[in-house]
Amino acid sequence: MENLNEFFTELSGLLWGWPMIILLLGTHIFLTIRLRFPQRHLWTAIKLSVSRDKDAAGNVSQFGALATALAATIGTGNIVGVATAVALGGPGAVLWCWLTGLFGISTKYAEGLLAVKYRVKTKDGRLLGGPMYALERGLGWKWMAVLFAVFTAIASFGIGNTVQANAIATLTFETYQIDPIITGLVIAVLIGLVVLGGIKSIARVCTALVPFMAFFYVIGCIVILFMNGQFVWPALKLICVSAFTPEAAGGGFVGSTVMLAARYGIARGLFSNESGMGSAPIVASAAQTRNPVRQALVSSSGTFWDTVVICALTGLVIVSSVLAYPDITYENGATLTKMAFSKIPYIGAPLLTFGLLTFAFSTILGWELYGERAVEYLKGRRWTVYYRVLYIVAVFVGSIMNLSIVWNLADCMNALMAIPNLLSLLFLSGIIVHETRKYLWRDRLDRDM
Repeated sequence: MENLNEFFTELSGLLWGWPMIILLLGTHIFLTIRLRFPQRHLWTAIKLSVSRDKDAAGNVSQFGALATALAATIGTGNIVGVATAVALGGPGAVLWCWLTGLFGISTKYAEGLLAVKYRVKTKDGRLLGGPMYALERGLGWKWMAVLFAVFTAIASFGIGNTVQANAIATLTFETYQIDPIITGLVIAVLIGLVVLGGIKSIARVCTALVPFMAFFYVIGCIVILFMNGQFVWPALKLICVSAFTPEAAGGGFVGSTVMLAARYGIARGLFSNESGMGSAPIVASAAQTRNPVRQALVSSSGTFWDTVVICALTGLVIVSSVLAYPDITYENGATLTKMAFSKIPYIGAPLLTFGLLTFAFSTILGWELYGERAVEYLKGRRWTVYYRVLYIVAVFVGSIMNLSIVWNLADCMNALMAIPNLLSLLFLSGIIVHETRKYLWRDRLDRDM
């Protein structure tokens, strides 16, 4: 097991090295320029996300699809992941993380467009889509579509399931001394009650849970920033300056270079918002929308909320807390997060606990849908029943086992998902531009397909 873990650790480092970062960030920038900065239409995207396209074909509302995607995207990476970037790359990593999310809006837009453009309708009226359908129907790359589905199914048991369940069990044990076995059983039962109802059940729960958890987390962060008032502006300046200067950040931070700040900030940003990974389009394909561009805009707003808002707030909270309390020391992102939040009386520890619990639980729900759709693409709907059972069992197993090897395996699977998805975006960029011109640039968003 140690040798296997070492292998996946090295493979993960290779897959998530500079070539992958350049490919992902390059795709973000390429699509941003070619699509004429779709970030300009963010307000339109937000308005569409809260409106209902009742007469359009689809299995869930546009907001339901967005909430489900956000449920899977907003996870422990938004809290611990940002802190990890700061711990390894210095405060400047926060700015690189934010910039990655800003450009990633274009990639999430493109993914959502292709998901609706190439979705298929089953005999029982369900709509299925995602990168595997874009690869097969748009490019004729069936073999690559199969690979993407396989990587997605495997990844769902890792970063989307066992590691999240383990995070919940560990947190409840450390905070409330609750036996991980009990926590695992409770989580497995709750997840089972939701996922056995299918996509509509998952979407309903996520529609209720995501706004609630995000709202309270954002409000909590704002309260903490208010309490750190005199250190917020210095923290903001430090984040911006240290992102472009090789000097030591000081103020309790380890020294960092521009390359380290960029590397860890970009990597954590990409990992957090999942733009380019190909997961979110799977649920976007089921949305009630009259044309591909409407849902593309709705999907793009998810990256804005995930990275541009939540990750940025988390980073600012951590940096300002370190400046406010110079005695804070850290070994890793998790330690830094815990120490930063614990310095705030009354609200700090409960906020961190609530955020991690709800974020992790919602991630389990969202990734179940991704994995189920991948299995259905590979083997047909009959096999999804077996997948659901295994997924629920994995929730319990993940709560009580050591997951170091699972983390590394999950990182590898996520990278392997991104490669075929990014290729589909680049090779089908002409189609994306054509659809964008047809509906967005000519102001025809209300036009049917």
